[in-house]
Amino acid sequence: MASDSQRPVHRPVHRPVRRPSHRRSVRGPRSVVATAAALAAGIGAGVFVMNANANADAVDLYHQSLPAKDGWAASGSGTTGGSKADSAHVYTVSTRAQLVKALGSVSDTTPRIIKVKGTIDANTSDAGKKLACADHASGTGYSLASYLKAYDPATYGRKAPSGTQENARKAAAEKQKKNVVFRVPANTTLVGVPGTNAGITGGSLQVQNVKNVIVRNLTFSATEDCFPQWDPTDGSAGEWNSAYDSVTLRGATNVWADHNTFTDAPVFDKSLKTYFGRKYQIHDGALDITGGSDLVTVERNVFSSHDKTMLIGSSDTDSTGRLRVTLHHNVWKGIVQRAPLARIGRIHLYNNLYDTTALNGYEPKYSIDSRAKAQVVAEHNAWTLPSGAKAAKLLSGDGTGSIAGTGNLVNGTATDIVAAYNAASSKKIKTTVNWKPALTAGLQTSAKNLANELATTTGAGILK
Repeated sequence: MASDSQRPVHRPVHRPVRRPSHRRSVRGPRSVVATAAALAAGIGAGVFVMNANANADAVDLYHQSLPAKDGWAASGSGTTGGSKADSAHVYTVSTRAQLVKALGSVSDTTPRIIKVKGTIDANTSDAGKKLACADHASGTGYSLASYLKAYDPATYGRKAPSGTQENARKAAAEKQKKNVVFRVPANTTLVGVPGTNAGITGGSLQVQNVKNVIVRNLTFSATEDCFPQWDPTDGSAGEWNSAYDSVTLRGATNVWADHNTFTDAPVFDKSLKTYFGRKYQIHDGALDITGGSDLVTVERNVFSSHDKTMLIGSSDTDSTGRLRVTLHHNVWKGIVQRAPLARIGRIHLYNNLYDTTALNGYEPKYSIDSRAKAQVVAEHNAWTLPSGAKAAKLLSGDGTGSIAGTGNLVNGTATDIVAAYNAASSKKIKTTVNWKPALTAGLQTSAKNLANELATTTGAGILK
């Protein structure tokens, strides 16, 4: 467990701090010559990732560990994923069945590396047959038409659904869950094979109560719940709630999510039907960090075309003293809200790019929400606002959260985003925090060029 000062773990990794890098792998040994002064300053022409024995041989993409000082996940014992895997535990997978086999039992902590080649469709059978929602519902007695008839608030009232059709919905949902949820064991690296459009469509990676996991170079798309639950007590008008995040961390520790892409594509919320006066929501979160998860670094990802994108802390009573998360050099575009929504924890956001222009029907509400006494430091981030949009709408909160930090730009102009929000809101965001970030690898003290730099260094398909 790291101290409040973010005491770093020193590993034999050298990476630049003045310029961003997307950490391309090196295919094979290479001699590296650099001056002692340059190395001491952390300045060089490239990124050098040495292996655990600190020799001069560079490490390939699949065996790379999180570099030193690279956010909260560098705390404690650091994040190495499956870098120590022997040859018997290095897998290349291209189907759902192969992925399930490679993941194995969640209780098996043997280091493993899983190379994802191409796009894996979670909604397929063990034999590779494509499965539709109707296949998951088959044999359960569930049908949407029957469900809507049974729980129409006009006749059923505004109470939680129960009875035959709700039981049938649960049974169908359980069948889908067994197919689309992938439990990730400790000491695992999951990485997309470059040049193969690597990713998972329709699936949900679950990193629960395990430690030391790396997820890189993957596109997560179409994570959809076939059987949303109607909750008439959710808000004043009720809501349809779905079950699956593309990646969900629950009670996880030391996790590095790097160079991934998250999107609802190809089905966007604007095309969803409405029942009981509410959108029939089939999407949940993109990357949620809850249940006392801790020591997480999320960097150089693209979050696009999604509503409730990232939740840090599932409730106001989540785990105090944990939920320490770093978000840096990510791109957020076409995001409605929760980028992130933070509760309780110590969250550091730097050098992120927020494009708040509407995209695929996703209209922004806010970017960052600090609540439940969250201690957020947001510095040197950049926002692009369309004509008529206001900086006062970039934040949200409940009056107990904090956001500190300087150097943030709005349309290229230095802007105190907290002051802008507080001037227009009765629930003021506090401007002081009880900690100081120390693990800040790659931090740029100017956000001026982020749009150009991150356009070619973020998301899946960049790593080689």
